[in-house]
Amino acid sequence: MFGRVVLKRGGKAEGESPFWISFSDLMSALMVLFLVVMAVTLISVTKDVSSAERKKIRREQDIQALMAEIRQDSIEFPEVKVGGAPTYKIDLGDVVHFDSGSSVISPSGAAFLRKYVPVLLKVQATPRGQKWIRRIVVEGFTDQDGTYLYNLGLSLNRSKSVVCVLFSRPAGNEQPLSEQQKRQIQNLFLVGGYSFNSMKASKEASRRVELKLDFWGVDEDRDVNTAILDTKEIGQC
Repeated sequence: MFGRVVLKRGGKAEGESPFWISFSDLMSALMVLFLVVMAVTLISVTKDVSSAERKKIRREQDIQALMAEIRQDSIEFPEVKVGGAPTYKIDLGDVVHFDSGSSVISPSGAAFLRKYVPVLLKVQATPRGQKWIRRIVVEGFTDQDGTYLYNLGLSLNRSKSVVCVLFSRPAGNEQPLSEQQKRQIQNLFLVGGYSFNSMKASKEASRRVELKLDFWGVDEDRDVNTAILDTKEIGQC
């Protein structure tokens, strides 16, 4: 009486087609890959920054330890004042002062320098000192009398006089510097003149010299050839 009804199953819905499944999987995979790359990059950058910061912190700690050692060894020299960051200057007090217009260091001042500078050389010779102390700069100063250029030359001569007395023959029973110490001075010490650009409260106090420690930077190129200096004669002032 009734005809046979045949139901025909349709094909898969569009949303379930193999093409759309593959495309969504691809997008998901790309998103995961992007997140992985970002995570690795972030970790790498963070690691590099942390490493650089650790090196800076370690450098500052080593420099503070070096200055503390110098300060401790300078106790027997009450006239010396060892400064800190950022200048790292050593004030020699009233021992090494000059007459007006003169760059001559008194015999007592010369003896003091030959006794005190080995304190700095000893600290520089330690593993930490060799790692970080780049140079020791002798800075000369004048009072305001005279022209700028005249005082510039005078202040330079005053700092040069400091190095000269270190190499000069000691008097009396004073202990001379060893050849190794003299080579250290040759490799480390530089001289500079500041004219009257940094005056003290009085003219007498302004006519002075100071020592300044200069340190290597983090990862700074230290390929310095000292062999040439070691073969040069020291000479005379």
